[in-house]
Amino acid sequence: MVPSILLAAGLAFASPGSAQTAAPAQPAAATAASAAAAAPAAKVADPTLDAAGRPLRQAEPGVGEPVDKAFYLQQQVTPTGQEAHWFHDVILLPLITVISIFVLALLVWVIIRYRRAANPTPSRTSHNTAIEIIWTLAPVLILVAIAIPSIKLLAAQFKPAPKNAVTLKAIGNQWFWSYEYPDNGGIQLTANMLKEGDQVGKDQRYRTDADGPRLLATDQRVVLPVGVPIRLVTTATDVIHSWAVPAFWIKLDAIPGRLNETSFIIQKEGVYFGQCSELCGARHAFMPIAVEAVSPAKFAQWVASKGGTMPGAAAEPASTTAIGNDASDATANGAAEAAPTVAATATPAPSNQPATANPAGAGNTGN
Repeated sequence: MVPSILLAAGLAFASPGSAQTAAPAQPAAATAASAAAAAPAAKVADPTLDAAGRPLRQAEPGVGEPVDKAFYLQQQVTPTGQEAHWFHDVILLPLITVISIFVLALLVWVIIRYRRAANPTPSRTSHNTAIEIIWTLAPVLILVAIAIPSIKLLAAQFKPAPKNAVTLKAIGNQWFWSYEYPDNGGIQLTANMLKEGDQVGKDQRYRTDADGPRLLATDQRVVLPVGVPIRLVTTATDVIHSWAVPAFWIKLDAIPGRLNETSFIIQKEGVYFGQCSELCGARHAFMPIAVEAVSPAKFAQWVASKGGTMPGAAAEPASTTAIGNDASDATANGAAEAAPTVAATATPAPSNQPATANPAGAGNTGN
């Protein structure tokens, strides 16, 4: 009996020691696999900026920006804008010119022909049926001629965006714009006006000719693809603003508690500028809009550089293996679980503190 008891006690004390020496092998393998799976993917460079963070594309003179002493509409780069430009130049402007010249000539003729010296005895005619019919029908026909293309243009401005549209949400704030890309992983941007070099401190970013015109350049541009429908959604956090880019023929109010929507297609790559077009307070004049239109491929690269995703480019299908199984699982699920996760980088909440350290934050432009 005594030898049996001693043998049982020896085995009991020896088991924990052997377990402790064999255990580290499994956690080491799991740690290595976890480290390999968690290795961050290479950061995608922003294709719109150079190494110093300056914009690579500059605005084309006379395109997408105001022109000194100009009295005509900006060059349009959207189908709706081109139709509106044609409507203005081919129908409205000639019609206004003809009517104005006709009325002026009629007034001059009446003044000269029926002045007292030339017509001492005025006519007592009170009605002229033919003239009354003409001046009633002529305006009606003119309005009908205007209404047909006008209604077509109005319908085009409020045409719903198709399913493959890129959604841009513009949010008006006093006094800056913030943006969201809900279809691209929730990318969020905050755009402030860039001030002049003599208005900022040392080592702070200021406007250069590469950024755009004075009072229109922003520290972050809105990037959109060309040839792809854009769904623009506007709202505001405080008072009524208005998102307006003349080259797109877009002016859409941003109203607190409400979503307004329109759509457009940019046909030409470039940089286009606009401003808030609704009086929204003391700094209303310092809410510029800068949009850079790029190719779809460059837009996809820009989205990736911001940690977003393109619709249809989702991650690998989720594994059906139970949570907690390691990568060495005998099934094929292990490889799928080890694949890198797309858009794993969390996007910060919108704020008015731009990455450029421009002191225009908190809505204070300093102007």
